[in-house]
Amino acid sequence: MGSLSYTVAMSLDGYIADADGDFDWAAPSQELFRWHIDRLASASTEIIGRNTFLLMKYWEQEPDDESWGPDERQFAELWQGFHHTVVSSTLTAADVTSPNTDLVSELSLADLRRIVDEATGEVEIFGPTTAAEAIKAGMVRDFRFLIYPKIVGGGLRAMPPGADLDLEFAGQRTFDNGIVLMHYWAT
Repeated sequence: MGSLSYTVAMSLDGYIADADGDFDWAAPSQELFRWHIDRLASASTEIIGRNTFLLMKYWEQEPDDESWGPDERQFAELWQGFHHTVVSSTLTAADVTSPNTDLVSELSLADLRRIVDEATGEVEIFGPTTAAEAIKAGMVRDFRFLIYPKIVGGGLRAMPPGADLDLEFAGQRTFDNGIVLMHYWAT
């Protein structure tokens, strides 16, 4: 049986992207990228939306210019080894060609419970839109907020409206570029 987690990179004022949809400011440093690799070692399943799926297709095959280093190759190997559930009403089966990937047009809380119950490790639900109902329903056990020293003033919020959760502090870490990890468990 797995557990459900939510990891999000966000501005100091609580957004994952600004009003124009830009999130380039959230590019990880080498130290933070290494942390992501270590974190993903305990995961077995990723639940992602369309935008994240399209963004992460980059990790399906090394670029021809061989620009990846050892960390990028390790991340890609981890990413390719996960089972992915892509939640999208606009993608088609032809868009999803990875062997470990399921495409669903919507994800009910019952379906999510089944995925978590059947998982052999941590299940990460990624993206505030995809994760919203699970967060509001109290299904997410583990929250990791990567807070960037940036204020964007509006855009896509990291947490859904209506979420009312009690959290227990689990730890923090400051990375070399001023990003702070705040880790909490749902109580």
